[in-house]
Amino acid sequence: MLITISRQYGAGGSEVGRRVADTLGWRLVDNELVERVAQRAGLTTAEVADREERTPTFIERLARVLASSTPELFAPAKGTVPELSEPALVRITEAVVAEVAAEGRVVLIGRAAPAVLDRDQDALHVKLVASPRFRVRLAAERLGMDVKDAERIMKETDEARERYHRERYQRDWRDAVNYHMVLNSERLGLEGAAAVIVAEAERRGWK
Repeated sequence: MLITISRQYGAGGSEVGRRVADTLGWRLVDNELVERVAQRAGLTTAEVADREERTPTFIERLARVLASSTPELFAPAKGTVPELSEPALVRITEAVVAEVAAEGRVVLIGRAAPAVLDRDQDALHVKLVASPRFRVRLAAERLGMDVKDAERIMKETDEARERYHRERYQRDWRDAVNYHMVLNSERLGLEGAAAVIVAEAERRGWK
């Protein structure tokens, strides 16, 4: 049993996911991947604090760390960690997502999980959306950033997520057909969106 939450930037995915996990008594996996990487690599969480996949520098660091912590996926090259292409990073991320999904009773945020686990019958795939104005305001308030910076990051992040799904999975990230439900967190509120997800999980007997 797994619930995945995809989200437009600033739509409140992390908060909604936390509420769902708390209510169901499940485990929330949001930035845990980055935290696991930091632990395995002996890094501090501050060093991997920039956890949006859109950042090239972060992708480079994450690729190197994942390669060193999962050496069986790569051919040895004189004891050095190989430079990873994005496809290689995608492959590793997919393996981690599958591992988390296999644990069951997890609310997983992002990571293109609906595409990776498309055939998983025991999964509920949710997409959170909201108007740009709402998302910019929420991001600026929660992260303490300037509104113009929030607008720029929102645009860049959503474009990167759309590209990632299109190039790696030939899927339209914006297409509602790819999810079991698409919820407007602006109209429902974060609490309301979480309640709808919990209600569906309970309807399925996931208690």
